[in-house]
Amino acid sequence: MPAGGKEHNEVVRTVGQPPRFTFEPKDHVDLAGTLGLVDYQRDTKLAGNGFWIYRGQGAQLEWALLNYFTETHLRDGYEFVLPPHLLTYAAGYTAGQFPKFADEVFTVRDGEDGPEQFLLPTAETALVNLHRDETLADSELPKRYFAYTPSYRQEAGGYRTAERGTLRGHQFNKVELFQFARPEDSATAHEELLAKAEQLVVGLGLHYRVTRLAAEDTTAAMAKTFDVEVWLPSLAAYVEVSSVSNGRDYQARRGNIRYRPRQGKSGFVHTLNASGLATSRLLPAILEQHQQADGTVVVPDALRKWMPNEVLATPRPAR
Repeated sequence: MPAGGKEHNEVVRTVGQPPRFTFEPKDHVDLAGTLGLVDYQRDTKLAGNGFWIYRGQGAQLEWALLNYFTETHLRDGYEFVLPPHLLTYAAGYTAGQFPKFADEVFTVRDGEDGPEQFLLPTAETALVNLHRDETLADSELPKRYFAYTPSYRQEAGGYRTAERGTLRGHQFNKVELFQFARPEDSATAHEELLAKAEQLVVGLGLHYRVTRLAAEDTTAAMAKTFDVEVWLPSLAAYVEVSSVSNGRDYQARRGNIRYRPRQGKSGFVHTLNASGLATSRLLPAILEQHQQADGTVVVPDALRKWMPNEVLATPRPAR
């Protein structure tokens, strides 16, 4: 990976072109509000700042995205997992979350070393622990999983343009991909996960780019990370919707996750993960990139079988 901080991240490729509008485009917050997709006013009554409520067509669009991801991963031979949302300290330690990032999770119960029970910040934290303290047979590898969960994080949106709407909050939905692989196969598995994340974005008809993260912008648990970033016209910037990482044997050593090759002594597996995908930034990108002059938004082809209409329009008032 490149040395240095995020200013040294490298763009690997850019796919497609930013949309060009013959009208004054709206941002995702205005579009979501006008179309009745997201309720930004009543969320604080339920949970306080840093949350939002999907409603009507917005809730349907969110669920259509999750159905699209699930259908794709099942077709590709990944096993579907619905893990618990409450995890133990050992799970956070294996994933590399603890002890360094213990203050970034929502703690349910404190322990002597840190959060004894906490809300998972990503399904990766659960999936990497599926085979903790196990030795897998060589014939079982690779193991391919995906999970749907909300992600709970100690971060919140603000009033800055880059944090408005659903771009940043305490809770968002995500489908996570995970692999346990032989060390000699992990580089290929990494490329497979990146291709899958890109395939999902292409299916939504979105302009995006792939970035290789520099060393200081990569978490300590990961040896190499690519970000898939979609274009957001209102920001004139790219925002991450998938982080695709190869942890090599870092997490496996922490969790004592081994495999027994056909010949020789047992060794540690390699672990890999990718968002496949996170929804909270996809919805803004879909609204902004697929908006039309009349204020409506075209629903991507990949989602239409789960949506009542091909276009998102202002809901008619109830009689």
